[in-house]
Amino acid sequence: METGVAVFLAGLRDLGYEPVTISGKPDHVVIDYEVQSGTFAGTRLKQGFIVPADFPVTPPCGIHIAAWIHPEKPGGEHPSGGIHRAQAAAFQQALGGEWQYWSRPPKDWATSKKTTRTYMVHVWRLWDSQ
Repeated sequence: METGVAVFLAGLRDLGYEPVTISGKPDHVVIDYEVQSGTFAGTRLKQGFIVPADFPVTPPCGIHIAAWIHPEKPGGEHPSGGIHRAQAAAFQQALGGEWQYWSRPPKDWATSKKTTRTYMVHVWRLWDSQ
C-alpha cells in the first residue's frame, strides 16, 4: 500500500484540483477551493492540509482556510468552535493573507474507505454545515 503526501496529491489531481506544496514543507498542501454549498457557497479561497506521512491510514486533522471565517475559539464544536490561528502560521507565513485552522478530524475515518475523495467529502460536509 502506498502512503504519504504523494497519494493525497494524486487523489486531489484525480478530483480536478491542482495541489501545490509549500516550499520547505512538503507535507503542507494547498489547493484553490470553491465552496459548493452552505452559507459560503460560491466563495473561492485557498485551503490547506497537513498530510500525515502514513496517509491514508491517518487523515489530515482538519483544514486550513485562507480567510477569517470565524473568530478564534479553541474550544467548542463545529461550526464555530475549534478555530485556531497559531496552527495556520506556516500557511500564513508562506502564502500571506489571513489563515485559520479548523480542528475537524473526520470522525468516521476508521470505518470509511480511506481515500482522498473520502476526505474531500468530509471537507464538503464541513462547508455545507456552516
